[in-house]
Amino acid sequence: MKALVKTLAAAALIAVSTFAMAAEGPGSKSAKANVNLSTADFALEHYVAVTTEGESAGVEQLFAADFTQKVQSANANTNSRNEVVKYLKKQKGEKLNCTVTTDIIEESADYMVAKVTMKFENFTKTDVLTLVREGNNWKVSSSVNSYK
Repeated sequence: MKALVKTLAAAALIAVSTFAMAAEGPGSKSAKANVNLSTADFALEHYVAVTTEGESAGVEQLFAADFTQKVQSANANTNSRNEVVKYLKKQKGEKLNCTVTTDIIEESADYMVAKVTMKFENFTKTDVLTLVREGNNWKVSSSVNSYK
């Protein structure tokens, strides 16, 4: 009898856990994650975490609706907001083996221009960002990448 009670209790616990996870939905934790982008510095810091440390929370929040990324190289390319967000989500958890430095080139109450330099073993990637204030949050509105 005790074994039957334990089995039923375990089955009930599993059922409750399953229903709770199903109600939450797949990926809902990252979709609901709110990242503090109340200052340009926080937004810049989050951009570095997203692009170099595989952070995926708040990726959609970080980029302005009209965001574009230009890659300056032999095969110059322009990427849309959706393409960049999709790529960064795929990179979830991937940490780049590089040293990162950030320099603020210009800053005002409503925008910031910053340079993010990622030094890898055999090359350096430089990313010049424009961040803008949209309401109470800061967003990355453009990015120009170059490689040396």
